[in-house]
Amino acid sequence: MTANTSAARRAPPLSLAAWKQFISVAKPYWLGSEKKSAWGLLLLLIVLMLAETQLAVMLNNQSGEMTSALAGRDGDRFWKSVRACLLILAFAVPIYAFYYYMRDMFANRWRRWLTGRFLDGYLHGRKYYELTSEGEIDNPDQRISEDINTFTGRSIHFLLIFLGSIMQLVAFSAVLWSISHLLVGVLAVYALTGTVVALYVFGNPLIRLNFWQLRREADFRFGLMRLRENAESIAFYRGEAQERAYIDSRFDKVFHNFSRLIKKQRTLNLFQRTFSQLTLVLPGVILADGVLSGALEVGRAIQAAGAFTAVLGAVGVIVDNFESLSRFVAGTERLQTLSRLVLPPAGDETVADKRTTRIRKRAGKQIAVESLTVCPPQSERVLVKDLSFILEPGDALLITGDSGCGKSSLLRAIAGLWDTGSGVIRHPPLEDLFFLPQQPYLQHGTLRSQLIYPSVQTALSDERLQEILEQVHLPFLAQRVGGLDAVQDWEKLLSVGEQQRLAFGRVLVHEPSIVILDEATSALDSGNEASLYRCLRESGATLISIAHRAAVRRHHTHVLRLNGDGAWDIRRVAVPLDVESRRAEVTHLQCPQELDECG
Repeated sequence: MTANTSAARRAPPLSLAAWKQFISVAKPYWLGSEKKSAWGLLLLLIVLMLAETQLAVMLNNQSGEMTSALAGRDGDRFWKSVRACLLILAFAVPIYAFYYYMRDMFANRWRRWLTGRFLDGYLHGRKYYELTSEGEIDNPDQRISEDINTFTGRSIHFLLIFLGSIMQLVAFSAVLWSISHLLVGVLAVYALTGTVVALYVFGNPLIRLNFWQLRREADFRFGLMRLRENAESIAFYRGEAQERAYIDSRFDKVFHNFSRLIKKQRTLNLFQRTFSQLTLVLPGVILADGVLSGALEVGRAIQAAGAFTAVLGAVGVIVDNFESLSRFVAGTERLQTLSRLVLPPAGDETVADKRTTRIRKRAGKQIAVESLTVCPPQSERVLVKDLSFILEPGDALLITGDSGCGKSSLLRAIAGLWDTGSGVIRHPPLEDLFFLPQQPYLQHGTLRSQLIYPSVQTALSDERLQEILEQVHLPFLAQRVGGLDAVQDWEKLLSVGEQQRLAFGRVLVHEPSIVILDEATSALDSGNEASLYRCLRESGATLISIAHRAAVRRHHTHVLRLNGDGAWDIRRVAVPLDVESRRAEVTHLQCPQELDECG
């Protein structure tokens, strides 16, 4: 059962299970490398909260004093109380502002640390690819970008609310007890009843609806992002109607779930409003006899009402914050699911380890495949069965076969992207392998960054990079776009043929010992294709290619044909490519400017 299925059946209630999920995500920060900073900031916030609570008690007392002074027409007592209030406010206002500044800064620092931790796990070992290809969870990007932000901000918020409630409860209960024991008893019963009703009547439905709202909002946003990223293809197809229907279906789910959510929140709001507004009446009703008989000053009644409201706010914190607390619990469950997949605990058995068979990777000096069986993720279909071969340095293997027979799947297994199946693949370190897909990936950045990708920096000079551009028949590209440090939308600026040639330039920059090509020359003319393959063969790299053109065969030493249903045959090319004898094939490439213009 996948994480999605289990989540669909049940969202976590406000229970011990939800608390354990919170701890599993939060604990590493408080016990990790930044624990001293974390605990220090928390201690500072507690000190500020204590000061704020004490000042609030003092203001409440002075409010009662001013009311009593006015009722007794005692001017000296009134103005003395006013001066005391102003003095208290002089300290309370900056403490209040500094407290909220430190709270938000603390949450921001925690977010930076936690985001870094999740990104490390998400990018390590190509976890991002596994999660996408196997579909174990939905929208991991949204969980990292938004759920972490919500988690850290809401965690600090609720932690301080609960700590502040305890302080407020202790401070104002003493005031309330000194005025009326009966008021304290009524308060305890009232708060307990409200909390129980909120938990058992509104608890699970709100958490479940908030969980699905988060997921459906992310799905809707993904549909819009997909439209933007594939805008050109959709425009060529004139597929606006179908795309609109797809996006509308996503938004309908958002709309209907939110409709159910706001209906449930409407009932909760009625309950919360009634619960809080009754506090305006209860203290007056209970203390009315004492005030009317003269046994209790009016100011003491006002003081008691303020204390009653403060204590009720402390003990009714769950009721007052139930809506946001339910959203927080739903987001925590999504984050904990991602944590379990990308950050498995030390010594814990991962989902992948529980599978019966896996393709095993072993270190070797060359590519060697032993009894390899390849299956797609989450499928029992056999694409390749019991394949074995060894490629010596400098060999070139061409993989052919009908469409859908498993050619690209075999490349994914050799490149380490897929491990569903069985057998052993021996290869040099992955840093010595370079993969060229049919559609090159071009990131946002400079022309230099495109050429040296995936490296961040290079020791090669600008002159050498320009020579590489000339080798792949893009000699005027840098001049045309504004230099190596020019930033452009490369996917739109460059034709597919130019993008494929630029990808070959990356191979020349990194000089890997093994190059894997998946239809990497599909958009090139035969002259460009022959020239670029010649460059690779002259470099001495081992090649593994997928191509449909018959002319590509002469650039390889072996041909592996996949016949479907796992069957295959492999044979040596009768007449391997003689690099020197083929130089004449590319003599017509002496006019690279024309090639750049036509793409």
